[in-house]
Amino acid sequence: MSKNAKSDLLVAFEEYLSVTKALDTLTISSYLSDLTQLEETSGKRLTALDTSDILQFLSSFENKRTLNRKLSSINAFFAFCHLKDFTHERIKIPMARVPKTLPKYLSPEEIMQGLSLIDRSTLTGLRDYALILFLYASGCRISEALSIQRSDILEGWLKIRFAKGEKERIVPLAPVATEALDAYLAKQGYLSSYIWLNYRGEPLSRISAYKIVKKYLGVSPHVLRHSFASSLIIGGADLRVVQELLGHSSLETTQIYTHIQKQNLKETMQQFHPLR
Repeated sequence: MSKNAKSDLLVAFEEYLSVTKALDTLTISSYLSDLTQLEETSGKRLTALDTSDILQFLSSFENKRTLNRKLSSINAFFAFCHLKDFTHERIKIPMARVPKTLPKYLSPEEIMQGLSLIDRSTLTGLRDYALILFLYASGCRISEALSIQRSDILEGWLKIRFAKGEKERIVPLAPVATEALDAYLAKQGYLSSYIWLNYRGEPLSRISAYKIVKKYLGVSPHVLRHSFASSLIIGGADLRVVQELLGHSSLETTQIYTHIQKQNLKETMQQFHPLR
């Protein structure tokens, strides 16, 4: 196979990931980068590689999470090749076993304590207060939150149009969050369709949003997403409902929160069972 044919194959794979799998551009770029690295390191065309070539490439990565990320790209590519009959045998290498890390989350009390530190007499304070409540009330990824426009919120419902993998979802917002949002927007005064703006009236950057949450809560914005899910699980929410609200394509991804559910059951037993 010529170099141009190889390029055509990667172009076809990129289109498959974008159109059929509906993956986001960052994930697609990561897949193609991993495959290019594999080809350059091995010195062979991708379709000429066998399992031993791939294992030799993967052996240079000591971090299991990095290894699994590379392997995810490789397995996806060869699954595509087998599906399209570009290869006769499907190469699929099992993922490395990675110790499970429990997601860090804050309790409602910790979040409210941080919110109490915000001076809401200023526009910046109103924004910071509303943003933190919004993230905790919606379970949004920070990239999703910063892409939201005024028209995406209607009667207490939030439409997330720029979700990971370009999947749209709708989630309800708690009244306390919508009230904080309304108070901020009433004072904002900028002619922008976006909600979260900096002092110049421009869309807020991810770095700025990170600094806001870090300043008052000491954590990253993503911890508020974990806190949202954890609060629901502790409150007795069904795991599939949490999956839908978070926008997870697989229930397996949401199951990282089951340890919280188990811990809550254990604490309830210890508190109320007569044989505790």
